[in-house]
Amino acid sequence: MLKKTLLCGLLLSSVATGAFAQDAAAPAAPAAEAAPPASPLTGNMGFFSQYVFRGLTQTNAKPALQGGFDYAHPSGLYVGTWASNISWLSDSSSYSSGGSLEWDLYGGYRGNIGSSELTYDAGLLQYYYPGSVATGGVKADTLEGYGALGWKFITAKYSYSMQNNTFGVTNSRGTSYFDLSANVPLGESGFTANLHYGKQTYSGKTGTTSNSNLYSYSDYKIGLTYALPKDFSVGAFYTGTTGAKTAGYTTPYPSNIAKGTGTVFVSKTF
Repeated sequence: MLKKTLLCGLLLSSVATGAFAQDAAAPAAPAAEAAPPASPLTGNMGFFSQYVFRGLTQTNAKPALQGGFDYAHPSGLYVGTWASNISWLSDSSSYSSGGSLEWDLYGGYRGNIGSSELTYDAGLLQYYYPGSVATGGVKADTLEGYGALGWKFITAKYSYSMQNNTFGVTNSRGTSYFDLSANVPLGESGFTANLHYGKQTYSGKTGTTSNSNLYSYSDYKIGLTYALPKDFSVGAFYTGTTGAKTAGYTTPYPSNIAKGTGTVFVSKTF
């Protein structure tokens, strides 16, 4: 889901308009003024052929429109919001009304470890799914705490569910997700290779059935993104899962939401 900022640098140049003459030195031109600082408020939007979250299609292979805003303070504190259309809750009849939107709210603190290239990020993320639960259903709203470490283009992240009904699974507080991602620039071509591996581990029991036995799985992603002018990007990726149980991710869905699938997209940051 998962989660994209703009960077602006400072431009300083000092241009001399002439060399020293034999009799007198020509005055140097004043230094150019620095470009205005980057705005602390950034945004993103994208159109995807489907929305895939942790290896699971959230829109039953139908298109998704997504977007969000982030505010980053110079201290390292940040807050943001992001949303996408979904269908998995209505497809599974978990919600009697609504269930067509995922709205995320998050905030945290990030920065560099000393003067090194190592980065850290820690915060809270609330997944909110508006709508009414069907009889016997469970609200899918989920609160996760997360921590991440990064180095250059590699990031390792650990998320921990702090609520009891993680994504609609009962008695599942303590469910975790480990995410290892790499976004590798391919020279000066404008292409970036996108690689990901994740492991979703559910805790607790539903009745006498272990949530882990029914819902735990691993997922992966292989993709390619190309940067276009004016902060547009296009790309494609393939996602899949291993160990996803048919009972957990097919019934009563109209199709298996954990099967391997390809996605294409166009996005923009601003």
